[in-house]
Amino acid sequence: MASPKGVARARPPRRQMRRAVSEEDKIKRRQELLDAAKQLFAERGYHATTMADVARRAGLSYGVVYWYFDSKDDLFKALMTAEEDALRSRIADTLAASSPRDFRRGLEDAIRATFEWFDDDRDAATLLFRDSYSLGDDFERHLFGIYGRFLDSIRDAVVASQRTGMIREAPPRLVAFSIAALVSQMALRRLSTDDGMSAAEAAAFCVGLLFDGLSPR
Repeated sequence: MASPKGVARARPPRRQMRRAVSEEDKIKRRQELLDAAKQLFAERGYHATTMADVARRAGLSYGVVYWYFDSKDDLFKALMTAEEDALRSRIADTLAASSPRDFRRGLEDAIRATFEWFDDDRDAATLLFRDSYSLGDDFERHLFGIYGRFLDSIRDAVVASQRTGMIREAPPRLVAFSIAALVSQMALRRLSTDDGMSAAEAAAFCVGLLFDGLSPR
């Protein structure tokens, strides 16, 4: 989670380095580097962050970063993928407690989980919404790949709901795109203001727009 505005992050002391030998050590060290990189990319932006900065923030020696990531590009892509996995896991855990027969309720639960995840981890939201769109074609393709996988998941739920008559007939991917576009723009807005709404209230508003439009109820 990001530090409060104006409060500097504590920088861990540089540790006496030895090469990680066990698989557990390697996983831990890689995660330390990803955590440090996420903080720095969110604070400074991609271009202003160096691999040396990441090593210092993690309290590791400079060369260690290259044991795990070939370049800053490689590190950034690995970080975006890790954030995607974390978000998808959060949504899956939420949906596991929802009724698979109620598309509207399940969608609201999934959107709430998305907003809560970004509210809890502002660095992740900044990473996905700010930097990844401004770094050129290669990064944009990577981000579109992530976005495409989310669309596929939504489309599958739309198809199942159309078969049972819970939602209207329309091209499933178009429906999925419309849902994802609204959710992503609301999540982006919540980076600067929550409009006085909790994640649950914002999710309910979003689903209300999708199902009921703007007509007063």
